[in-house]
Amino acid sequence: MNSAEIARKMETDAVAFYKEAAEKTSHPVGKKMFLSIMEDEIKHTKMIEAVLKGMDISEASAEPMDRVLTIFEEMKPELERQLTATSDDKEALKIAMDMEKKGFDFYQQSEAEATDEKTKALFKKLARDEDQHYRIFANTYNFLNDSGNWFMWEEKGIVEG
Repeated sequence: MNSAEIARKMETDAVAFYKEAAEKTSHPVGKKMFLSIMEDEIKHTKMIEAVLKGMDISEASAEPMDRVLTIFEEMKPELERQLTATSDDKEALKIAMDMEKKGFDFYQQSEAEATDEKTKALFKKLARDEDQHYRIFANTYNFLNDSGNWFMWEEKGIVEG
């Protein structure tokens, strides 16, 4: 199996994981987050398919971080009520962070080893998106784990004493 075929399998597995995580997650922010990232992984699968067929990839879609910022903005009133997350929600985020980190590492290595420009461009885009996904999940985990400190850092609060 070549790198593009491995990438297709990784992305397909990620779609299944994020769909299941969204179904099981009780926290509405976590649910929307998983669904948003699942959409990215579906797009990644389509991009990989295009490159495998010798076609160019299209990057017309919104960046993962842009969509997540929209999710947080839309849900800010709920966030401020400090809904609690279950340990299962947090564990799913830890698994997601690990998956995205491994994906990022794989895509960076695959980009370095790629011999044609289309494949290099694909792996570069996938690595960048996986890095953003990791940061999104880490930020969400930090919010769910300690929302008080999360709000202080996100709002650039200064502790005075």
